Amino acid sequence: MALQLQGVIPPLVTPFTADGDIDEAAYRQVIRFNLSKGVHGVCPGGSSGEGHTLTAEEFQRLLEITVEEVNGAVPIVAGIIANSTREAIRRAKSIAHLPIAALQVTPVHYLFKPDEEATFRHFKALTEAVDIPVIIYNVVPWNYLNPAQMIRLMKELPGVQGIKQSQGDLKLMADLVLGVPEGCKVFSAVDALLYSSFALGAHGTIAATPAALPGVCVNLWNTVQAGDHVKALDMHRSMLAFWNAVVADNLPANLKTAIALQGCPTGLPRAPMPPTTPEQEARIRKALDDVLRFDA
Repeated sequence: MALQLQGVIPPLVTPFTADGDIDEAAYRQVIRFNLSKGVHGVCPGGSSGEGHTLTAEEFQRLLEITVEEVNGAVPIVAGIIANSTREAIRRAKSIAHLPIAALQVTPVHYLFKPDEEATFRHFKALTEAVDIPVIIYNVVPWNYLNPAQMIRLMKELPGVQGIKQSQGDLKLMADLVLGVPEGCKVFSAVDALLYSSFALGAHGTIAATPAALPGVCVNLWNTVQAGDHVKALDMHRSMLAFWNAVVADNLPANLKTAIALQGCPTGLPRAPMPPTTPEQEARIRKALDDVLRFDA
C-alpha cells in the first residue's frame, strides 16, 4: 500500500478530565476544529496528544473516535509510542480493521538504545506484522537515527515509507529530502523552521505548531507551494514567535491553551504534566494576537 500523504497533518491534542480520563466530547470538537481549517490529514496518539500516556485500550478508542468524526474526509495517521517490538505490533494490530493511512512510530525511547541492526529488526517485524505504511518518528534524542540509517530502512523495508524528522537539525532534513528513495516521503517536525522545511522540499508536516495553528500552517503550506516566499517569510517570523511562546517541558499543555484561546475546548493535560502557567498564557495570548492574522 503506497503512502498517500502530504501537506499539513496536525498531531491532535487529547483532552483529559480532572480525573485523567479522555474527554471524548472535547476530543471530537478538537477533530472538528482541525477539519474546519482545511488540514490535509490528522494524527492522533502522537507526542502533542500525550500518546506516551495512553493505554492500549485508550489508543484504540481514540482511533475509533477519529475514524467516526473524520468520516473519510482526510487521511488518518496513527501515532504509536511504544518501548518494545511486541507492544508496537500489538497496537498496530488493534487498529488494523480501521481505515488508517499510516502508522507514525517512534524508535525505542526509554533509556535502552538498540544498535542499528536491532532497530532494523524492530521495524522489519512491525512492517511484516501489519499491512499499513510506517512513518518513522525520528524524535528520541538518545536513539536518533542518522540519514544513512533512515534511508536504508526505507530502501530495504517496503513497509517503511516515510520519516518524520524532529528536533532543530535542518541539515539533517535537507539530507533526507535529497536522499529519500522514490515513493517515500519526509515530513517536518522542525517547528521553528517549517517554512524552511517546506522550501527545501519536505512533503508536509506533522508537528506541534500545526496542532495549535492548523489554519496558519495550511496557509503557510499553500503560500510556499505558490512560490510566494515574501509572504511565507513574514508568516515564518510570526510563527517562530509563537513557537518560542509555547515550547517548554509542558508543551502539550501549552498547545491546549492556544487552541482553547481560539474557542475550542481542550481539557487538561494528563498528570503529572503541569497546566499552562499564567505567565505562559500571557506570552501565548500575545503571540496568538499576531500569528492568527494568517489563519486560513
